[in-house]
Amino acid sequence: MVAGEASGDLLASHLIRALQQHLPEAQFFGIGGPKMQAAGFHAHWPAEKLAVRGYAEVLRHYREIAGIRRQLLAQLLADPPDVFIGVDAPDFNLWLETRLKAAGIYSIHFISPSVWAWRAGRIHKMVRAVHQVLCLFPFEPALYAGTGVQADFVGHPLADVIPLQIDQAAARERLNLAADGLIFALLPGSRQSELHYMARTFVQTAQQLHQRFPQARFLVPLASRETRAYFENEIWKNEARDLPITMLYGHAQEAMAAADGILVASGTATLEAALMKKPLVITYKMSPTSWRIMRNMGYQPWVGLPNILAQRFVVPEFLQDEATPENLAQALGNAVCDPVVGERLQALFTELHLALRQNTAERAAEAILPALPGLPH
Repeated sequence: MVAGEASGDLLASHLIRALQQHLPEAQFFGIGGPKMQAAGFHAHWPAEKLAVRGYAEVLRHYREIAGIRRQLLAQLLADPPDVFIGVDAPDFNLWLETRLKAAGIYSIHFISPSVWAWRAGRIHKMVRAVHQVLCLFPFEPALYAGTGVQADFVGHPLADVIPLQIDQAAARERLNLAADGLIFALLPGSRQSELHYMARTFVQTAQQLHQRFPQARFLVPLASRETRAYFENEIWKNEARDLPITMLYGHAQEAMAAADGILVASGTATLEAALMKKPLVITYKMSPTSWRIMRNMGYQPWVGLPNILAQRFVVPEFLQDEATPENLAQALGNAVCDPVVGERLQALFTELHLALRQNTAERAAEAILPALPGLPH
């Protein structure tokens, strides 16, 4: 197995445990994170080695990443596993899977690449690379019809763990917050590279919102000491130390559950925000080089998962040059003040939640077992 970043580590750890229920003697190894290792996975390299995003950022780490990939390929060809499972990380895994499939090793990719959003050519890469793909979204298997790749919808794990009904009061109590009052959750990203482009905009947006809502509070969950230090530095540089901001280590879901409105950097966190049934605004910035490349590859108008799944703009998106503090503060402030918008989003996001709640780990395990002939299914 190969997983990159924290989300892949979590997803793979659940899959490992589900497979162990059927195959208690199975051995799991490759590239993974601490949650996978806690489930019994042997990591030859840590998942954080692959946690790099954006073309410009990847180029700086290319030599190390390519070296790891070649070493792992040599290991797997010398001692083939019964099955290889690539968990997300498509730029790393598809190269590896293509060579493993050519060598006769059954290859599975867990999480279909976003062929429906950009880089449509990846559907052809998937055909060359894998025998099977496990899809998180219900519309994805149809994209593989007639390609020879088996595609199984297994649901999204976030829909399993996030409750259908969000208890805002309980979330505020867990975070030692007052039961009343307006709260905004700000999620500027989980990596330092994201904070580099997003932190200042998020701080300045909070300043704008505070001018409009003087009694509002702000929750900022961050993934590491490094990202927290980066955000705190932006608070200092923008003379925003008087803002009522509560910084959190992790606890992103608790922050969103406690909030009345959410500002979130594009990514899986946008789906988490939707599953919280809260008004939200999606934004993202990256290096100008990466932005030019991605903009030219895009062929549908949405980047946030709530809008992609709805196939229309149900929540605002502000990207790159449009992601100004003025635009973001106005959109989020308007959203939390409009009860009609809140009711509409709650109904839409509840429907989405039910569609994605499929007991993903168990469904994924059941889809994988037939690839292992001779073993108990």
